[in-house]
Amino acid sequence: MSENLLEVKNLKKYFSTPHGMLHAVDNVTFNIEKGKTIGIVGESGCGKSTLGKTLMRLHEPTSGEVLYNGVDIASMPLKKFKKEYRSHIQMIFQDPYASLDPRMDVLQLIEEPIKVNDKKLSKKEVEDKAKEMMELVGLAKRLETAYPHELDGGRRQRIGIARALSLNPSFIVCDEPVSALDVSIQAQILNLLMDLQEQRGLTYMFITHDMSVVKHISDDIAVMYLGQMIEKCPADEIFRDTIHPYSQALLSAIPIPDVHAKHERMVLKGELTSPINPKPCCRFAKRCPYATDRCRQEEPKLREMRPNHLVACHYAEKFVK
Repeated sequence: MSENLLEVKNLKKYFSTPHGMLHAVDNVTFNIEKGKTIGIVGESGCGKSTLGKTLMRLHEPTSGEVLYNGVDIASMPLKKFKKEYRSHIQMIFQDPYASLDPRMDVLQLIEEPIKVNDKKLSKKEVEDKAKEMMELVGLAKRLETAYPHELDGGRRQRIGIARALSLNPSFIVCDEPVSALDVSIQAQILNLLMDLQEQRGLTYMFITHDMSVVKHISDDIAVMYLGQMIEKCPADEIFRDTIHPYSQALLSAIPIPDVHAKHERMVLKGELTSPINPKPCCRFAKRCPYATDRCRQEEPKLREMRPNHLVACHYAEKFVK
């Protein structure tokens, strides 16, 4: 039986604004099995990256639990989390150029997290480990003294991956790690991440807005809308038998590489519900073509419509094939 590495329960992250509390992540619950990948998808502003940063405690959670191997890392003192768990949970950032110090060369960038987290290592040991990480992610030895501005996006992202792996983590949050890269480079980075997962037994949370990318790498996919998780199921099932109307609209927006193909798009109309002090209702109701008064007055809960297929919709039964 598979074992969960991470269990997220009723996680919330609210931000105070002059107009009220912005519900960036609102009551999100899910599990990730060891060695598996969960893809998190949705439009810009749906809370994907905030969810990842809250798991990492780059944002402090408003409430909820994050159980890592059964230990709640969300409620423990931040100093203890950084000392005991930061090395186990790492992040690959979206923009590889913005996340790297331009004054450091490649070797120094990879050495930095090793030095910070293990002060017992000698200078030679730190350097050897950094070189080992460079080789692992496919960075040539000749690039040791190169600076970020001298490299292309793919090589910069490999530095970010090497930095994350240098602490030997078991869980990595991948925050849109290929969205800033060319398509051909995207494939290289995705294949590298999948190879590393197989070699090291890594567990990923892969955040993206690109449905074709998430299909390639994920075991499970969760769809977010305005801070809430509205559908979660195995990756192949969401492309074959998606249920939630919003998920259907996302899938219909995927380009088809055939000019003669007949492809009916589901065009969403209406305004976005404000994420600031939202009323208890379905947050997709204003844009949903099937919404009723119940949707505008009552918030739907995640329900299991098929084995391991959860949907937050009052009328999900109508969309089950």
